[in-house]
Amino acid sequence: MRVVKVALVLGIAGVAAVSAWQATPTRAPVAQAPALPAAAPVTDPAPVLAGVPVYAATVVARMPHDPSAFTEGLLFCDGALYESTGKEGASDIRRVDLATGKVAARARLDPALFGEGIGCWNKGLLSVTWKTGIGFRWTLPALKRTGAPLRYAGEGWGMTGDGRALILSDGTATLRRMDPATFAERGRIAVTMNGKPLKQLNELEYVRGRILANVWMTGFIARIDPATGKVDGIVDLRPIVAEVGNADPDAVANGIAYDAAGDRLFVTGKYWPTLFEIRIGEEVGRAR
Repeated sequence: MRVVKVALVLGIAGVAAVSAWQATPTRAPVAQAPALPAAAPVTDPAPVLAGVPVYAATVVARMPHDPSAFTEGLLFCDGALYESTGKEGASDIRRVDLATGKVAARARLDPALFGEGIGCWNKGLLSVTWKTGIGFRWTLPALKRTGAPLRYAGEGWGMTGDGRALILSDGTATLRRMDPATFAERGRIAVTMNGKPLKQLNELEYVRGRILANVWMTGFIARIDPATGKVDGIVDLRPIVAEVGNADPDAVANGIAYDAAGDRLFVTGKYWPTLFEIRIGEEVGRAR
């Protein structure tokens, strides 16, 4: 899967604008008759900065990651780290030791299937596939398939949950709310950035009331307000992508996992040798 062009343009003028705003001088006091006190200075109103804030990603720690894993899903469920991988003949669901990156348990998909995202629900996992419209339920921690296969229309890419529903991406600018019990569609979220649809939404993670989404074939994570679909922040992973330095065009950033118990955020990518714990840092620009 490759794209020719991704319409996500960053402008760094926002940072300069903030500095200029903070340095804006106030107007001189208005002259008054001698018998009256001088009027208070009038301050120019603060300008409204255009575009979506872009934030730096600060690396907190680095852990090993399987460099042969074509990562499609990453999450914590019932206290453990799980990962799903793609490619026909190489797709699996695995439980991973966070400290060592070693695979502690694994369930392989049928070789004809291209595995995609996973979601955590009721102390179990649900997984989807790319173009076959079929998914599965898995018991934990044994990773045994259970129940009837899931059926859904269209493609499956990334998945997460908000405590009420599972949220599924399919590479478009639309996220679908899926019923965890039946996997029937229960609603949609139209995702926009600066008033325009933002496509190529891939791996998802729900963090503190926002959906984080890898934007495929870029080094960016979009932060989405699920109530409105608006992107209200961008996390810049490009320095981390550069550190990884994998020249394979498919070795993109893909994989976001939030450890709610420890309030820790992790990212990785396809064929990456490292799992990064990150902290979202200061604003470094604006995306237009």
